[in-house]
Amino acid sequence: MKIINVMLASVAAVALVACASETPAEDATTADTTAVADDATAAGTLVEVAQGNPDFSTLVTAVTAAELGETLSGAGPFTVFAPTNAAFEKLPAGTVEELTTNDKDTLKSILTYHVVEGSVDAATLTTAITEAGEAGYVVKTVNGGDLTATIVDGGVVLTDAAGNTSKVTATDVAASNGMIHVIDTVLMPM
Repeated sequence: MKIINVMLASVAAVALVACASETPAEDATTADTTAVADDATAAGTLVEVAQGNPDFSTLVTAVTAAELGETLSGAGPFTVFAPTNAAFEKLPAGTVEELTTNDKDTLKSILTYHVVEGSVDAATLTTAITEAGEAGYVVKTVNGGDLTATIVDGGVVLTDAAGNTSKVTATDVAASNGMIHVIDTVLMPM
C-alpha cells in the first residue's frame, strides 16, 4: 500500500513541477472538468483513465518510466492530482527527459507527491479547506510530504513545499480505484 501511495504521489508530483500564479475562473474550471470527465471512463483504473486521455500522455510516460503503473492500477483507492501535458511543458527544457531516463528516484518522489491515500472528491476537499480557514488544509501525500490546499478566486490552489502553486482545473474524474483532479502545474516535494 505504501508503494502504491508513493507511486501515485510521484505521478502527481511530476505533473505539478511548474508554478502557477492565477486561479482559473469558475466557468473555465467547469468547462475543463466536463471535457476531461467526458474523455475518461470510470470503469478503468487511474492508469487506464490517464492512458485514455491524450492530455495525460506525458504523465503516463513518466509513470511508466518510474515503474509506478502497477501500483497506480492496484486496489487503492487513491486520489491523484494529475498534471496535464501543458503542465509538464512549463518545466525547464530537458527536465522530463532527464527524470525519465537518468533520475528515476527523483521522478518517483515527484510523482508520489501528487498522490493521496483514499478517494477524495472535490466537495470533500472544498469542505476541508473551508473548515481549515485561511491557513489552508494540509494534504499528506504518499511520499510523506505535504501540500497546502486553499481556495483562491473560487478555485482550489495547491501549494508545494517550495511555495509553488498549481490550480485545479478539473475535478472528480472517476476511476475504479480512485479519483483524479487535474492540475495545471507540476508540484515539487523539495
